[in-house]
Amino acid sequence: MMKEWQKFLTIVVIFLFAYYMPLSNPRFTGAVLESLYMLQDYARLHVLTCLVPAFFIAGAIANFISQAAVIKYFGSDAKKWLSFAVASISGTILAVCSCTVLPLFAGIYKRGAGIGPATAFLYSGPAINVLAIIMTARILGWKLGVARAIGAVVFAVVIGLIMELLYGREDRERTKKLNMNLTPGEEKGRKLYQEVIYFLNLVLILIFAAWGKPAQPAGFFSTVYNVKWYITSLLLITLGGILYTWFKKEELVSWIESTWSFAKQIMPLLFGGVLIAGFLMGRPNVDAGIIPAKYIATIVGGNSIMANFLASIVGAFMYFATLTEVPILQGLLGSGMGHGPALALLLAGPALSLPNMLVINSVLGSKKTITYVSLVVIMATLTGYIFGALV
Repeated sequence: MMKEWQKFLTIVVIFLFAYYMPLSNPRFTGAVLESLYMLQDYARLHVLTCLVPAFFIAGAIANFISQAAVIKYFGSDAKKWLSFAVASISGTILAVCSCTVLPLFAGIYKRGAGIGPATAFLYSGPAINVLAIIMTARILGWKLGVARAIGAVVFAVVIGLIMELLYGREDRERTKKLNMNLTPGEEKGRKLYQEVIYFLNLVLILIFAAWGKPAQPAGFFSTVYNVKWYITSLLLITLGGILYTWFKKEELVSWIESTWSFAKQIMPLLFGGVLIAGFLMGRPNVDAGIIPAKYIATIVGGNSIMANFLASIVGAFMYFATLTEVPILQGLLGSGMGHGPALALLLAGPALSLPNMLVINSVLGSKKTITYVSLVVIMATLTGYIFGALV
């Protein structure tokens, strides 16, 4: 609940913004319109195909995955090599953006996953995308592609370990309370293989529905893109049969309620963040945000620490849909961007965005969110600087 002074301050800020809005400035009005265009693009291209399947998976995790199992394999006291290995390579399967990964992250974290494995998964989900890494190597050069692949895996593990080191004791108290509150689950009447088939079906729906269009209309990824809706439709029909045959009515109601709970928590923050990101920097490859693109191209030239840091910051706050970062960087490199800042943006951009930060804050709290974002930005800055010096 907001305190009275916070409510008053909010009203004052809104009033001053409304009073002094420079509506006669074409750049300002263009940025406002651009934020609406970006929200429309987000709604059309990502909500139904990415977020909705992710919400249903998160709801399924909350209802049908044993909390004791999550704590055992991903909790603070779990074997580190196992929990971090699974979390850090998850992106090779889930080709999702920084927003689509959020319901999945919230689901496993609230179910009892430790802060380390959970944040490793949060970073790796959008960062370790096989198709995006292949596109990076093919379009931007093999050196950037290899550096991105290695950097993303290392980042996921290191960030998770540092978060575990900083907040592990506090997190153990959280998982301990969850463990104490465990109650024996009701008999669901399903075997393990049935649960596996159910979750695999949900994950495959997400993967194929969110499958991005490759840059070149040839090869395996392009072939899958051309038939993705046939595969998705078949998977949906299969899911219907699974739900009808293996699930009770009350289980389905509980699943829908959990899915709706995640949607209520996350969707308003995502939409608000997309509007702000669109206003500040506009859509990818559209120079209509309040911050002109030429300024961004200028400040990330060369390979100074500042250029790499600013590239990391721009990447962290800008929203990148899956695969869009590659053509954007292609244009920025052509405008004089250094290879070091390009890698810094590749390592920070897909894994973070302003909408992403707002939702992480609602799950982890401001202190852990600031730490997580700072780790991504600092590590991307240093890695970009070292890469730029070597290349």
